[in-house]
Amino acid sequence: MAELKALIFDVDGTLADTEKDGHRIAFNMAFEQAGLDWHWDEALYGELLAVTGGKERIKYYLEKFNTRFSKPAGFDEFVKGLHAAKTVFYTQLMAQGRIPLRSGVARLINEARQAGLRLAIATTTTPENVTALLTNTLGAESLSWFEVIAAGDIVPKKKPAPDIFIWALAQMKLKPEEAIAFEDSRNGILSSKAAGLKTIITINGYTAQDDFSQAELVLDQMGEANQVFRVLKGEVGHRSYLDLGLVRKVHQQG
Repeated sequence: MAELKALIFDVDGTLADTEKDGHRIAFNMAFEQAGLDWHWDEALYGELLAVTGGKERIKYYLEKFNTRFSKPAGFDEFVKGLHAAKTVFYTQLMAQGRIPLRSGVARLINEARQAGLRLAIATTTTPENVTALLTNTLGAESLSWFEVIAAGDIVPKKKPAPDIFIWALAQMKLKPEEAIAFEDSRNGILSSKAAGLKTIITINGYTAQDDFSQAELVLDQMGEANQVFRVLKGEVGHRSYLDLGLVRKVHQQG
């Protein structure tokens, strides 16, 4: 069995509950600024999450939920403009401390660093959003903790395609069996598993009903000593929260 050398993290929904109270709010702020009467409530946004990528999500909304909207000339530029405005609003929300890391995330990252494991990010969100989250939760210095930040349009096909994980592994010169992925969604695990990575899932309100049968371990959260996780799939022994020892155990399974 290969040695575990790296942890690769998804961002939205995995490191923080950014979707409902971050991205969704920022999209609505961008729509209002543009003079659009669009409003994505929590239920609608849950359906839009079937598509990864902000620009792709806007197009999906117009194709499936707002078909009466007359697309302007230069539609792709129009979408890019909306998405850029949304990113500005999102970083403002982050700077206000509106979105903390999920339970256990900071602890596990620090455990991995102390153990000399390599860290990476593989996400469909923009690099600016990753920077905003890390800077406003772990501090500006945390950007240097991650050897690779694979984000946004760095690969042509977004999750559920495996491209983003394959790219990250290539940059680190690692084989899939030398790393483990952390995800929160169906599209995420389809991507990580297609890249050959064992995967630990922490669900959230939007993904609780997703099919995670391919995952090695499914939890409601990483947890802390005083905030016990709930195990939905997998074996954890006597542990009550996700520590590096359990991550190594999951990696060595099978």
